[in-house]
Amino acid sequence: MLKMMIIAVGLLGLAIAGSAVLRHNDGDPRQASMKGFAVVELFTSEGCSSCPPADALIARVQQQDKDLPVYVLAYHVDYWDRQGWRDAFSNAVYTQRQQQYASWLKIESIYTPQVVVNGRTEFVGSEAETLARAIKNALQQTDELQLQLSSLQLDKGQLNWTCKTEGAAATPHHYSLVVAVVQRSATTQVKGGENSGRTLSHVQIVRGLSVSALDGGGQGAGRLAWPSGVAPAEGEIIAFLQNPDNGEIVAATRRVIGQ
Repeated sequence: MLKMMIIAVGLLGLAIAGSAVLRHNDGDPRQASMKGFAVVELFTSEGCSSCPPADALIARVQQQDKDLPVYVLAYHVDYWDRQGWRDAFSNAVYTQRQQQYASWLKIESIYTPQVVVNGRTEFVGSEAETLARAIKNALQQTDELQLQLSSLQLDKGQLNWTCKTEGAAATPHHYSLVVAVVQRSATTQVKGGENSGRTLSHVQIVRGLSVSALDGGGQGAGRLAWPSGVAPAEGEIIAFLQNPDNGEIVAATRRVIGQ
């Protein structure tokens, strides 16, 4: 297993996060040049005292960029669960995904908080200026492939979908289809570990994850259990295509139940 490394962030991170969050109102110049998308994946934990600033940063990004093709996912990893507090949203699957990114991006250690944008670049999750720059660069890229989710249905606790791809990619079937069920927000009163006594707020919590292959025509289908206790109106589905060789994300979309 890859060595775990925890990167501490302090008050400087909070100050940066407060001053350098993304802005797109009042004529944001990104609107004119926007051709792409940004998938922002945060690896975090309620047991990590360095994570709340990163959680707060992506909450601001989520609010300010809600009308842009910026797709935020927060994975709660499980390796902090042995440090005095078990994160109710943690899952070993999300730790495995972070380890896969370490392999793709040639990183020696995994850590929290970590952000990965479009599967191509990673950095400490509370670095607001770095995140703003990464999102801006991603939005200025040109999409060559589009992903569409269709036949999206929630039936007896199971989410079912089909998908298709369109665009210039010669071999869309080469990519993996990643589908995440995301809970938009939650609050936890932490009673142990490094954040003991704090009330933590979260956004875009990944509550289920499916990775599957497309067929030869660039189409696919799948199903995933809907998270218990989450009303359909409190969740959304984020899907994207990812190169299994290097982790690069080449298309993404968002859907909500009933739309």
